[in-house]
Amino acid sequence: MAGAHILVVDDDEDILRLLSMRLRARGFRVSGAGSAEEALARLAVDPPRIVISDVRLPGRDGLALYEEIRATRPSLPVILLTAHGSIPDAVDATSRGVFGYLTKPFDSQILLGKIDQALQLSAPALPVDASVGSGGGGRSEDWQDGIVFRSSQMAELMAEARMVAASEASVLIRGESGTGKEVLARAIHRASPRGKGPFIAINCGAIPEQLLESELFGHVKGAFTGAGNSRVGLIQAANGGTLFLDEIGDMPLSLQVKLLRVLQERVVRPVGATHSEPVDVRLLSATHRDLDAAMAQGQFREDLYYRLDVVSLTLPRLEERREDIPLLAAHFVHLIAAKYGKSITGFAPDALEALATAAWPGNVRQLYNVVEQSCALTSTPLIPLSLAQRALRVPAMEALSYADAKQRFERNYLVQLLKLTDGSVADAARIADRNRTEFYRLLQKHDLTPAMFRSDGDAVAER
Repeated sequence: MAGAHILVVDDDEDILRLLSMRLRARGFRVSGAGSAEEALARLAVDPPRIVISDVRLPGRDGLALYEEIRATRPSLPVILLTAHGSIPDAVDATSRGVFGYLTKPFDSQILLGKIDQALQLSAPALPVDASVGSGGGGRSEDWQDGIVFRSSQMAELMAEARMVAASEASVLIRGESGTGKEVLARAIHRASPRGKGPFIAINCGAIPEQLLESELFGHVKGAFTGAGNSRVGLIQAANGGTLFLDEIGDMPLSLQVKLLRVLQERVVRPVGATHSEPVDVRLLSATHRDLDAAMAQGQFREDLYYRLDVVSLTLPRLEERREDIPLLAAHFVHLIAAKYGKSITGFAPDALEALATAAWPGNVRQLYNVVEQSCALTSTPLIPLSLAQRALRVPAMEALSYADAKQRFERNYLVQLLKLTDGSVADAARIADRNRTEFYRLLQKHDLTPAMFRSDGDAVAER
């Protein structure tokens, strides 16, 4: 676990310095924060493997910090330290999911033991500058092939995906159309012990009910008109591997009953057959629908829902991960230029800014289409703004001004701008429609510094 990143939060500079020195001496990479706000800013820039926080902090306390971490990064272990500890406090903290609770002065060996336990249980968080796939600049891992990102949302999601891939748990992938649900499902399959087995995908909303039943479960000869031969269903074809059911929310109720039996009994009965056959598959499913609402309306079975939603992963909208747009665009240009046999190096700076600030109702799928159209029409190595705007079919959207952003999203908004501009305050202030003096005041309010976002130095300046 040498080199694992630990974020230490304490408003006492002496304790912060001492604890950081001890952890660095053990080979850990340590970042420090003096408040919950600064800690949240550092989390957004460079996600750690563990957070160690004092309970008494200026402003919101350590438990409030933990609650916000749990809401966005539920797999991130948090260890709380306090000089005012009591048994009721510890019971309350651990009952709320805090990984560890130690009272100052604490034994360093006990803390290190807690850290070792947390590292064994947590999946490694990818660095914020990770870019995966043939178009990225970072180290590529086969299981993540084709997934390109640098945003902390995607880093956390991929860490959770890697963790759940090692299990046999059913996974329900949520997200809007075009966010890449099947791409994530394939990555989970590749990272799983079943990675060398088959991966079978089917869209439940794209096939009529009668055909869907035969596709999934197979049929015997003469089972229905036109069934001249027996056919193996996709569930059996996925034996020893993974079955991915896209748009599971569109599956008819009659087939939901049969699918539930497969999950419960691990057997499948082809249409028209008189006996069932054993099957060994892992099920991944995806939907853009609100399944809770579908259950309330009687359109989706509650018992099947709880079989499918053992683990839930949610893909963010492209607009929620704007700092990934330049990386994704470069990745798609690389792929499409090779496909068309063109020498295209990328988008002109103003064209790239248009992409980064555009509305993306179609998410990553729409971005791919925009890049493909731009590549098809360009006659120059750099794709100009005019072609990017033509492909977008709508005028480039101005980035939200800070005045229009809600208070609770203020910090994330600033972080997103600084990531997008690689820490350039001048560019970030221009996009936010604020003068530099006012923008610096906003950064100071949220304990943000431009150096935290610059790629020419360390991702996070250590205290």
